[in-house]
This record gives sequence, structure tokens and C-alpha cells, in this order.
Amino acid sequence: MSYADVYRSKLVTPDEAVKVVKSGDYVDYGFGHTKPVGLDQALAKRIDELQDIRIRHCLSLSAHACIEADADGKVFSEQNWHFTGYDRKLHDRGRAFYHPMIFRMKPRFYKKSISDKVDVAMIRVTKMDKHGFFNLHCGVAAVRAMLDVAKKIIVEVNEKLPWAMGGQDEVVHVSEVDYIVEFDSKVEVIPPATPADIDRQIANHIVPLIPNGACLQLGIGGLPNVVGTLLAESDVKDLGCQTEMLVDAYYHLYEAGKLTNKKKGRDVGKTVYGFAAGSQFLYDWMDYNPNLAVFPVSYTNDPYTMATNDNMMSINACIEVDLFGQVSSESSGPRHISGTGGQLDFHTGAYMSEGGIGFICCNSSFTDKQGNLKSRIVPMLPQGSIVTVPRTQTHCIVTEYGVADLAGRATWEKAEALIKIAHPDLRDELVKQAEKMNIWRKINKVRP
Repeated sequence: MSYADVYRSKLVTPDEAVKVVKSGDYVDYGFGHTKPVGLDQALAKRIDELQDIRIRHCLSLSAHACIEADADGKVFSEQNWHFTGYDRKLHDRGRAFYHPMIFRMKPRFYKKSISDKVDVAMIRVTKMDKHGFFNLHCGVAAVRAMLDVAKKIIVEVNEKLPWAMGGQDEVVHVSEVDYIVEFDSKVEVIPPATPADIDRQIANHIVPLIPNGACLQLGIGGLPNVVGTLLAESDVKDLGCQTEMLVDAYYHLYEAGKLTNKKKGRDVGKTVYGFAAGSQFLYDWMDYNPNLAVFPVSYTNDPYTMATNDNMMSINACIEVDLFGQVSSESSGPRHISGTGGQLDFHTGAYMSEGGIGFICCNSSFTDKQGNLKSRIVPMLPQGSIVTVPRTQTHCIVTEYGVADLAGRATWEKAEALIKIAHPDLRDELVKQAEKMNIWRKINKVRP
């Protein structure tokens, strides 16, 4: 039987495919762009037939039809490995729960700890190639590991998705699949965040520290795009990429002739990434491009792997930092905002790299709803805040006032360095609090 014949034998409607779901099942939608649209809508129609369906996903780029159909939350609930704004709103309503993780460990979580809890995997894939393979496109991450333990696999074919060259773990074969559906849906684009002036100020502290041949990991948001833009306009040459998330900035660096990957310690000549989210031109650049290689996050986010690249530069953002050097990047007190993601992975790997630097960035302050100026550098993290990077691993914190290198410093040295990059109007109070906590030397002087 040819692969085309196998395909046709497994082709059903979305309504027929979702009949395999039974009450109490874990239904996994994979990662980001692999979330199915037609299957999600079909499953939502079964709301009166099912009970206790737990949908597991990571990085929701659109609303879930199942969740929206279930106003009371009696049938469908969501569990998510990394929140977007949509998931955060669900969490506030008690409709979503967070899966704590370190990103590099996510494939191992599936295979070692929750292998019995993937009853049905429903994922969106590219059209099948002549060898019988579907591609995981923008959402490789840990999806292959999830498929390896799934009891049933349903794929939703969408011809608009780009084909991501591997790498590793980027495909699923038609022989592994139980059902195939075809459904046309848009490929979600993530508009670039508009950078603020303060992002440019922060970026201006980072860019001069990035040498020729550096290998970059850029996170999501306005700041990384500013860094990419400034690097594209700079004299820096032969930059490389090993990142979890492929974003627009890498395309701009490539177009400017800066992203060559020639100086990397491994995967020379390849832009290495684990998933992609950005503009349509980013997806067009990915499509069948042999200069790019997608890998699972067990590879891209492995500190030992990334540390084989000299001058590994990791640039990410946080919510706040306390005077001990603890970084919170995923919650505001107990309210969950996003997730650990790969921040700790890359911050660790960058420091392990020869010449590498882990940068974690934030504004020095914000204005609350009452109009009061508040510091992002705080004496202690608020009760319930999640520590994303422990004080023992924090390297460089960056605000618009400069860079605080915390690695290897004593507690008083960390506090002094952080207060120096806090908002000037808030530094005296931070000194008072540091004194109360006994992490301030009386001879310290904080200079503007």
C-alpha cells in the first residue's frame, strides 16, 4: 500500500476523529502553532456527552473552542506549560492551571513522569510529503516526545504551515497516526511588540558587550527586537543563533548579513531553534530553508550544548528582582503571568560559555494605579512570587541605568550593584531596607 493509500484510509472528518475521546481523558494539543483548530471545534460539540476532559497545551496563540463552549467549566479545563495573555485570563477565572517546568526537561517529563497521561494527541501539521512524513513546523519544542507516549494520535493537516528543516524530532510519519483530518485555518502571526524608549536605553547597555562571532538567544518582546535592530545596524560580524524561540529579529540580522553562524562551536552554518513565532515573513524564511535547523528543546535548551558556543549571549526579561539577586519572571505574587520557559536554561548556559553573558532585563520602575512610583528592584520578592532564576545563578541584570553583574558576589555586593541600577528616586529606601536585612555595609556608597 502506498503512503497516499495509507493517508486516504485514515482520512476522516473532525467530528468522526474526536469520537475517540472519552470522559476523564487527557487531550494534548502540543505546542503553539500545533494546536488544532477544526478538531478543537469538533471536540467542543461533544460537551453534552463528556465529563472531566483535561486539555494540555503550551503557549496558546488563539482561544480554545472547548473552553469557550463550556461557560461553567464543568467539562473542559486547560493545563498549560507556558501562559499567554489568554491563558492568564483563564487562570484568573479558575479555568486554567500551570504546569511548572524547566523547558529543557519537558520532553523528559512526557517520557518519564506523565507517559500514562496522554490519552489523545491532537496536533496541526503540514501536508504529507512523498515519504509519508508530516512536519511539526513552528512547534517542535517537545511535541515529538508527547507523540511517543500518546495512546492515540490525530493530525490536522493545514497546507499553509511552513516546513521546518531538521535538526531532529521535526516529523511524524503517517504510519504512526490513527486518524487524519484536513482543515483550513490561518497560521497565527505574532506582531512585533512596539519597543518603548526605555527598551532602547536598556538595549544600548547590552549591544556594546556583544562581540564579533557571538551566539545569540533572544526572548520575546520589544527589547529583543531592539537589540536585533541595533546589532543589524552595528559593525558586529558573524553572529550565530542557538535559541528556543525563533523571532523576527533573527531574520533582520540575516538580511543585514550579520547572521552567518560561522563562528559557532557546533552546528556551524545553522540557525538553531526549538520553535518559531513571529511575522509571516519569518515563516516564509523558515520554509524548507536548509540554513535553519529545528531541534527539540532537550537540545536547544541544554546548557552544556549551548556552552560549546563561545560568547553565548542570552537576553531575556523579568518582572522584578530582589536585593538578594532572585529573579521573578513568571508571576506577580501568586498570580501566574507566563512561565519559566527557557530563561533558566539559557541564563545558565550563557554563563557556562567562554565569554558568554546571561542578561535579564527590566525597567527600573513602574507607576501603579494610584500614580505612585514603584521599583522593579525590591528588597524581597512579594509573598507567593515564583523564583525563576535563583540568586546562585543570576549573572547580569540590566535596567535603563546600567548593568549589574551579580555572579560570584557576596550578598552586600549584589545589593549594592542592584541599587546602583535602580531608579534614583527609590535608591535611598532600598538602602534602608538592605540595612534592615543585614546585607548592607555601612561604608557602601551608591553613586548616581
